[in-house]
Amino acid sequence: MSDPADLRGFETRAVHAGQAFDPTTGAVIPPVHFSTTYAQDGIGGLREGYEYGRSGNPTRTALETQLAALEGGAHGLSFASGLAAEDALLRSVLKPGDEVLLGDDVYGGTYRLISRVLGPWGIGVRVVDMRDLGAVEAALKDRPARIVWVETPSNPLLHITDVAGLARLGHDAGALVVVDNTFASPALQQPLALGADVVVHSTTKYLGGHSDVVGGALVLDDDALYERAKFHQFAVGAVSGPLDAWLTTRGIKTLALRMQRHSENAQAVAEFLAGHPKVARVHYPGLVDHPGHELASRQMRAFGGIVSAELADAASARRFAEGTRLFQLAESLGGVESLMNYPDEMTHASVRGTALAVPEELVRLSVGIESVDDLLADLDRALASL
Repeated sequence: MSDPADLRGFETRAVHAGQAFDPTTGAVIPPVHFSTTYAQDGIGGLREGYEYGRSGNPTRTALETQLAALEGGAHGLSFASGLAAEDALLRSVLKPGDEVLLGDDVYGGTYRLISRVLGPWGIGVRVVDMRDLGAVEAALKDRPARIVWVETPSNPLLHITDVAGLARLGHDAGALVVVDNTFASPALQQPLALGADVVVHSTTKYLGGHSDVVGGALVLDDDALYERAKFHQFAVGAVSGPLDAWLTTRGIKTLALRMQRHSENAQAVAEFLAGHPKVARVHYPGLVDHPGHELASRQMRAFGGIVSAELADAASARRFAEGTRLFQLAESLGGVESLMNYPDEMTHASVRGTALAVPEELVRLSVGIESVDDLLADLDRALASL
């Protein structure tokens, strides 16, 4: 078994945290534990604390250890989906009458969860441009918020928010600061080290990395909040199954390598699109003219694998989204394969007509790890047909 002192580098933690070899057989890869129940040594005599699959599973425990190590947090919790993780956190923190101050560019499902599921139970939501710390400070002074919730880079416009500055404002106002780190992944950005209280992930995306498992995660340091969130994980029951946990663990072991290639390919794609006459605007923090480029350069190790682009109009965007071959038209992101998405009718359809609505002329590209020359040729061919 590795000594924790040996797990200093990120890549080392990704491979070894929570991944001790099987003590019975010496198997280097820990086994998947499928059992739903565990034999007890007399009533209440639990072995390593395991009694029933919803309350705990060794494979899930290994993943949660791995997740905490990646984000530099004390505690990790694994869920059946990113939204399940968000729901457990929100239920753990909020009571009727509380409000969430939400970034104005976030995943549509997050807004839907807060406004349409928790809203009828008395939870309020306000939207603000998190890039504008002055606007955030004014919003918090105008009316308290229990949670300040941000994505950086945001989905799908790739806004960059100053996590350290936001954390100071949130804490001064008595708010919990939550960062959805799905787009960057812990390989590129670690919000807890910048002052955030909780990190949220859809592990379906870059952590799993292969478009074959759905999951979510919370990572945090606060012991009391961890216990509340863990209780909701158990009591509500939206836990990750053992095979899902194992697949996520397997994906994490190559996260650093994949994120390097995703970022390199996305930079090339962004530069190509930025120079194309049929593309009106490109959103990617790796471009020097991106408003958040300097901040992202300080806050992130690289700029990630997501590129968004605006075409001349909605019709052109739709034809472009449907015209690629290697970039497959599909929901989600973060897999090894490249995906094309039309947010207005796909991932962000639920925020149409709200302050979070996205431009109809926008497409979002999840740039995979394929040969970059092939990806550029695919985009060039699709744009030529417009």
